Amino acid sequence: MSSIKLSNVDLVYRIQKEVKFKDLLLNLRGSRKNETSKGKYIHALKDFTLSLNEGDRLGIIGHNGAGKSSLLKLIAGIYPPTKGSFKVDGHVACLFELATGFEMEATGWDNIYLRGLMLGETPQTIRKKMDAIAEFSELGDYLNIPVKYYSSGMFIRLAFSISTAIEPDILLLDEVMAAGDAGFLEKAERRMKELMDKVKILVFVSHSMDSIRDFCNKCVWLEHGKIKMVGNTEETIQAYLASYR
Repeated sequence: MSSIKLSNVDLVYRIQKEVKFKDLLLNLRGSRKNETSKGKYIHALKDFTLSLNEGDRLGIIGHNGAGKSSLLKLIAGIYPPTKGSFKVDGHVACLFELATGFEMEATGWDNIYLRGLMLGETPQTIRKKMDAIAEFSELGDYLNIPVKYYSSGMFIRLAFSISTAIEPDILLLDEVMAAGDAGFLEKAERRMKELMDKVKILVFVSHSMDSIRDFCNKCVWLEHGKIKMVGNTEETIQAYLASYR
């Protein structure tokens, strides 16, 4: 059985301050002692408790900086919790930060294989899917050249085609991305909806309240890293919108 369990979780991470040449010179002079090494700590999630089981379609709403993306990255295993207990059962696929795991010097074909392995496929299963992924991407002969020569639209097409070919138990989704021209975008949206319908658990971050209504049967409203409200989708959305009137 697929599930996500978070109990009294805190997530704190450090943002390294960029060190500039002039700062180094001023440090040597003594006028800005230790400033460049301090960095900044972000308390992204605070005392966070949430339980999701098969059939749950959770929408996550809140203003920028509320902790929405941090929650996805925690569930994905990108960030470990600073405090509290955290357990995920099931194969997780992430549809955000699509560039992760790509080798820019390698061809499109090689990246289909490598990215597929990173997303949990075996060598045997990803080989069986490679032709279908290539066909969906519509990149043709461009798959034979290194991806560093791709336009941004071509790169997103490839990344999207690989990521949505995986069949996860749990899908983590941060908005629906544009993936090229109108014809491909329409095809991508159909693929996305099919994937969202198939998974056992969906966790969906969006600023579109209509999208949250369409796909989610539960909703959590985050504010400053804390759960402001969780429960029925429409009731949570209405309370969130009312707070800005």
